[in-house]
Amino acid sequence: MSTRPTLLTVAFLIGLVTVPAHAQQGPTQAELNAAASNAVDWLLTNHDYGGQRFVDATEITRDNAGSLRAACVYQAVDLRPFHTNPLVYRGVMYLTTSQATIALDAATCRVQWRHVWKPKAKENWPQSRGVALKEGIVIRGTSDGYLLALDALTGRLLWERAAADAEKGETFTMPPVVFEDLVIIGPAGNEVPVRGWVGAFRVATGEPVWRFNTRPAAGELGAETWGMTEALTGGGAVWTPFSLDPAQGLVFVPVGNPAPDFYSDVRQGANLYTNALVVLDVRTGKLVWHYQAVPHDLHDWDLTQVSPLFTAQVNGTERRLVSVVGKDGLLHVLDRESREHVYEVAVTRRENVQLPPTPEGVRACPGPLGGVQWNGPAFNPRTNTLYVASVDWCGTFKKAHQLEHVMGRNYMGGSFTPDPGELGHGWLTAIDASTGAIRWRYRSRRPMLAAVTATSSDLLFTGELDGDFLVLDGRDGAVLYRFNTGGAMNGGVVTYQAAGKQYVAATSGNATFFWRTPPGSATVIIFSLQPSGASLSSER
Repeated sequence: MSTRPTLLTVAFLIGLVTVPAHAQQGPTQAELNAAASNAVDWLLTNHDYGGQRFVDATEITRDNAGSLRAACVYQAVDLRPFHTNPLVYRGVMYLTTSQATIALDAATCRVQWRHVWKPKAKENWPQSRGVALKEGIVIRGTSDGYLLALDALTGRLLWERAAADAEKGETFTMPPVVFEDLVIIGPAGNEVPVRGWVGAFRVATGEPVWRFNTRPAAGELGAETWGMTEALTGGGAVWTPFSLDPAQGLVFVPVGNPAPDFYSDVRQGANLYTNALVVLDVRTGKLVWHYQAVPHDLHDWDLTQVSPLFTAQVNGTERRLVSVVGKDGLLHVLDRESREHVYEVAVTRRENVQLPPTPEGVRACPGPLGGVQWNGPAFNPRTNTLYVASVDWCGTFKKAHQLEHVMGRNYMGGSFTPDPGELGHGWLTAIDASTGAIRWRYRSRRPMLAAVTATSSDLLFTGELDGDFLVLDGRDGAVLYRFNTGGAMNGGVVTYQAAGKQYVAATSGNATFFWRTPPGSATVIIFSLQPSGASLSSER
């Protein structure tokens, strides 16, 4: 254990207090920059700034994956949606529920500390997708629009700041990303509707630094793409992780849909920057470039992922690329330097995608719950393969006869009805990262929402909405191991080392009501290769 930290003065919203500085505790900026090559820790939501979700881990292989066993279980006793992506640093795991932030021993599931936030403003969407960690400080957003900083050793609250406008429906569901002295985050809430933004705040105090409006204000570049109307419009919220290029100082942001969703008459134009990859200067928030995947969205097809950032050979030339995917069910790959659209490939069923909703109804695929949701692709550089989990769920879109906005109700401008008797199914698709050719597909009985993690043993760790934790062969999609976790898997799946041993942590619990799954308590199950006769430990 390091010596006691020095002290630094941090400004709270009211008054000044003195709290420990954590610069020597880590992870440092250098460690975060090098996270892609770190096989011991899991330092960012998608493992590294580029979001590759690839770990050079070799202890668990195709030959012994069937010998995995649950080493320990932690139950958070929370029935709200459990979407957290755990972080792991030096043997400690950090995760969230809607209001709790928890530190666990990453090998035994023993609770190190637990901090519970008591909301101070209006609560909106309850799901929390995790934390950011730097220099001994854990940072998260809350359902009532606050940013919190906690001591990573004790869970003590260091500062709090009302960073979003909860009364307007803004809520933080995404995990923040930390770079240098900045915390970067944005609010969810397209259908309230909010007018989306991305902002940066100081790590030490929560003080705001910059803001970029993803739904441009009057006079800002892009505002002209919304047409002239007096009707209420909005959207452009963010609700999934950002990726980041630390060398170039760029942050890659996936932006959600416009509102009203299905009644687009009142928002004529492309509706920038909704459904777009937005690339910002990480230190200033200035727009560098953008790519709109779905201009003038008619179907609630948020862009959900702008990761991984990766390098691959395309037609014999090495190129720096970014994967862009969302609820429209298309994987786009773009060149990060030339900004050229290299290829696209469907990862789920797509039908009648160009037909606008009508009052009578139009059947189309995917529906608003289709395509790729809040966990994005993984990339294995050894095999040059992208792995994408997706949802296949069709239905009928109806445009409202008359547009109406009612406070407290989602501003959809119509309705969507899934196909009768359908609960949706899922796909895990393996794609050649250079060409977009599909190598294999695994079909799941229900939508696939859980994260996917790839390893240098050519394994994939993921999960199914029915609750099964899966280990698959990354070469052909064969299932090597299956374990039912007892709850819907729709959160993170991570792998790391503790005391030289490889572990895999899978999250399961509840999903939002849309997904029609039985309720389950928020649970983390940690797997390892166990010797025969080893006992299972459990924490609550």
